[in-house]
Amino acid sequence: MTTQQLQALDLLLVALSLGLWLAAAVVTLALGAQSGRRRGVAALSCAVAAAVVTLGRAMVVALLVDRGWWFAADKVLVSVPLAVVTGGLAVAVAMPFLRHAAAGNVDTRRRPAAVAALFAAVYGSAAGLLVAFVVGYPVAASPALVIVALVVGLSGLTWLGLRGRRRPVGVAVFAVLCLIPLLTGAAVSFYSDIQPVVIGHASGDHTHLAAASAGAAPGAAGTGAQQVSVSDLRTPAEPSGPVRRFQLTARQQTVTLPSGRTVDAWTFGSLPGPEIRVRQGDLVEVTLINADIADGVTVHWHGYPVPNGEDGVAGVTQDAVLPGGSFVYRFVAKDAGTYWYHAHQVSSEAVGRGLFGALVVEPYDGASSDNGSGATDLTVAVHTVNGITTLGGTDLVDTQRIAPGDHMRLRMINTDSVPHRISVTGAGFTVVAVDGTNLNAPTTLVAQVLRIPAGGRFDISLTMVASAVTLGVEGAPETGMLLVPDGASPGDQAVAPFVEGPDLDLLSYGAAAAVPGMTGVAIDREATLVLDRQFRFLGGVPTFAQTVNGEVHPHVPPIVVREGELLRLTVVNRGSDTHPMHPHGHRVLVESRDGVPVTGSPVWLDTFDVRPGEVWVVLLRADNPGIWMAHCHNLEHATQGMVVHLVYEGVTTPYSLGGAADNRPE
Repeated sequence: MTTQQLQALDLLLVALSLGLWLAAAVVTLALGAQSGRRRGVAALSCAVAAAVVTLGRAMVVALLVDRGWWFAADKVLVSVPLAVVTGGLAVAVAMPFLRHAAAGNVDTRRRPAAVAALFAAVYGSAAGLLVAFVVGYPVAASPALVIVALVVGLSGLTWLGLRGRRRPVGVAVFAVLCLIPLLTGAAVSFYSDIQPVVIGHASGDHTHLAAASAGAAPGAAGTGAQQVSVSDLRTPAEPSGPVRRFQLTARQQTVTLPSGRTVDAWTFGSLPGPEIRVRQGDLVEVTLINADIADGVTVHWHGYPVPNGEDGVAGVTQDAVLPGGSFVYRFVAKDAGTYWYHAHQVSSEAVGRGLFGALVVEPYDGASSDNGSGATDLTVAVHTVNGITTLGGTDLVDTQRIAPGDHMRLRMINTDSVPHRISVTGAGFTVVAVDGTNLNAPTTLVAQVLRIPAGGRFDISLTMVASAVTLGVEGAPETGMLLVPDGASPGDQAVAPFVEGPDLDLLSYGAAAAVPGMTGVAIDREATLVLDRQFRFLGGVPTFAQTVNGEVHPHVPPIVVREGELLRLTVVNRGSDTHPMHPHGHRVLVESRDGVPVTGSPVWLDTFDVRPGEVWVVLLRADNPGIWMAHCHNLEHATQGMVVHLVYEGVTTPYSLGGAADNRPE
C-alpha cells in the first residue's frame, strides 16, 4: 500500500473503532435485568470488534513508522497510546460484565463501571482524529497534553455522571476543570496568531528577523554578519548591454474569448498578458503601472533568478503598487528558457483573474535551446478563468499550420493552481526542457501524457508529420491545439481530444550525468518541511489550514542559510492534497522521491509537485542573497498558510505585511 493509503486506512480504523466502542457503550447503557441476551451479545460483539480494530490500527501505524517518522510521530506518541490504554481499560472492566450479560446475567450494580470504561475507549479513539488534525507533526507538548487532559477529564466526568447523580455541583465543577485546558490552549493559540509578525517571527519590528539573518536562529552558524536590505539587492539602471523595455499596465477588463463568452478579468492588457521575449544578455526593464486594481499589484518573475529586490512579492521585497502608482523592474536575462510572470499581491485571486504572461529568454546564438529544433516556436499557456479552460488564450481548438518536416518547439506553461495532464498524439515528441532547464539526452516519446504541475513548464520538440498532431487537455474537451500540415484541411469541426496514457516520470527520463558543485560534495545544511492540513487560527479565525511544520504563514520559522551553502531540503506531504512547492529565486536539483534516487537526466525544477504521502529530497545552492518566499503554488493553499521563507544571513527587509499598501502576497 502507498503511504497515502496507509494514512487513509489509519483514519478509517479510528472512525471504525470509535463507532464500535460507542455502539458497545450505548447498548450496555440500555442493558437491564430483563433486557435478555440479545443486547448483551450485541454489546460484547461490538466491544470485541473494537478491540480488534484498535490492535489493527496499531499495526498500520507500525507500517507508517517504516515510511518515515513524520507520518507516524503524533500517532506513536499520543493517539495510539490513548487508544490502547483506554481500550485496555474497557477490555479489563467491561468485558467480564458483557460476557455475563451475553449469558443472560446482568449485574446492574456493575453496569456504571462497564459503561464508563467503554466511553473512555470512545474518547481515546476520538482523540485519534484530534491528534491527526490538531497536533500533527512535529508533536507539540501543549496540544498533546490538552488532548490527554480532555480524554482523562471526559472519562472521569462520565464516571461521575453515572455514579454521582446526587452530586450535581461536583459534576459541574469537574466539567469546568475539564474545559480549562482546552480553553487555555485555544486562547494561547489565538493570542499568538494575532500578534504582528514579520517573516515568521512574532515581533512587530524587524529585530527578530535581523537576529535570524545574522545567524542567531537555531542551526545558523556564526553571528554578526553585515546587514543589507532587500531594497538594495536590485539591478543597476546603467545598462552594460542591450536594453529591452516593456510596459505592463494592470487593469480591470471585460475579455471576450474566441468562443464569444465574456469574462470579467484583471489583465496586463490581454489574456494572457503580452509575451516578454528577450535574448540572453539583455537587460530587461519592465515598467508596471496599476490603472485600477484596488487591491494593488506587483510582478513576480516565476522561476527566474532575479535579484531579490526585483522579485515582486508584496510585503517582502516591495510594497504593493496601488492604483495610479508604478514600479520599474530590472534584471539581466542570464538564463535561457521558458518562464512566466504573474502578480504576487493577493495572488490567489489576481493570477486566476488574468494577471500573468509568458517570459521567454532565447539563447545567445539565436538558436532554440533544444539542440537544433525549433524553427517554429510557440508558447502555450494553460489557464482557467471563471471556470473556462483556455489554451494559448483560446477556449476553442487553436489550429496551427506547419509544413511537414519542420521542427517545432512548444513551450507549455501551467498557470493554474492545479496540475494539468496534456496528451500529444499523431507524432513522436521529446521533452527537451523542464522549468527552463534542458534535460540530458532526452528520448522520443509516444502516447505518454505530460503531467505539468501548477506553475511548471514543459518544452517539447517534435518534427511535423504529414498528418495532424493534437494537443489535448484532460477535462477540457472544448479546447486544445491542432497542428495541421500545410495544404491539409482540419475538417469542418477541428477537435483535439485528450488521449489517456501513462504519465511521463521525469526522474527516470533521459540519461544520468554528474552535476558539478552539486553531486558528490558536502552538504552544508539540512532542513525538513512537513506539509499538512490542520485546524489553526489564521488571521484570528479558526480554519482548516494548510500548514508547514505545524504552523501557518506568517508564523512559520524561516530556513536560514549563508551565501554559498548547499542546502538539502526534505519535503514531506502528510496531507491529502497535491502541493507544488515553489522556492523563489532558486532552482532545486532533485535527489530522490520516496527514497528512490533519480536515474535519468539531472532534474532541475523551480516547482516540484509533492503528491499525498510523498517525500522529496532536493538540493538547493544558496547563490542568490535575499529573503525569498517559498510556497505551495496552489495559491489557495498559500493563502491558507502554506508559506515559508528562505532567509540569507545578514539580509533584512523594510517591508511588512499589511501597512499603508495593505501588502498581502497571497
